[in-house]
Amino acid sequence: MLAAVGSTYTGGVEKLVYVGWKPAGVALGDFRADLLGATGDALLGCGARGLTILIADDEAVPGLRIAQRDPTVVVSIWVDTALRRGVLEAILAPKLDRFAGWLALESVPMPNTTHAVVLGERVPGLYTVAFLEKPEALAYDEWLARWQGEHTAIAVATQRTFVYVQNVLVRAVTPDAPPWVAIVEEGFPAEAATDPLQFYAATTPEELAAQQRRMTASVQRFIDFARFETLPMSAYVLARLAAC
Repeated sequence: MLAAVGSTYTGGVEKLVYVGWKPAGVALGDFRADLLGATGDALLGCGARGLTILIADDEAVPGLRIAQRDPTVVVSIWVDTALRRGVLEAILAPKLDRFAGWLALESVPMPNTTHAVVLGERVPGLYTVAFLEKPEALAYDEWLARWQGEHTAIAVATQRTFVYVQNVLVRAVTPDAPPWVAIVEEGFPAEAATDPLQFYAATTPEELAAQQRRMTASVQRFIDFARFETLPMSAYVLARLAAC
């Protein structure tokens, strides 16, 4: 970020990720409208410098769904400091049945440069959100090396993604947060939801089989599928961080 005039401050942000569950008595459409409207505006008015909301709404392109805790929404908020998150959580709390939050370290191996939309509109295509727990048999450093250090390149090479976001959950900022260590966001062309050739970036059945084998072998090295969750969601970007 550009330095402020007369200051040595060069800018810096922290990312907060909140996972929430819709109240039972609220219609999904009303829930989405409020998050993208009044609630989003309130968050932006109270220090959010960037804001993305992912919702398991009726607009989400159907895809692979493995539900465990089955959250409804993921709210990502970029702030100058997570120390002043209380005001943001006070805005979110009345809108959700419950929520859990983390300080996250974000890595974007593949930014979205092809499916950009106007702020507030749904990002087109199939958008999947995966919630990862660390397998008990792996030390954290080994798990991280297998996922980010080795799997990232394989995921990019074997899937037709247009955006790939890795949220490493550094520490929980709310009590009783699920033991997730990462939340992963991936966007695919809409046709990938029904066409495996499109999903796995293949042109022939033989290439498809090879891509599937390579991907399966990789994910089995760092994912415990008994404690794995992946949900199709709709992605809405309400505010982007200013370019450096």
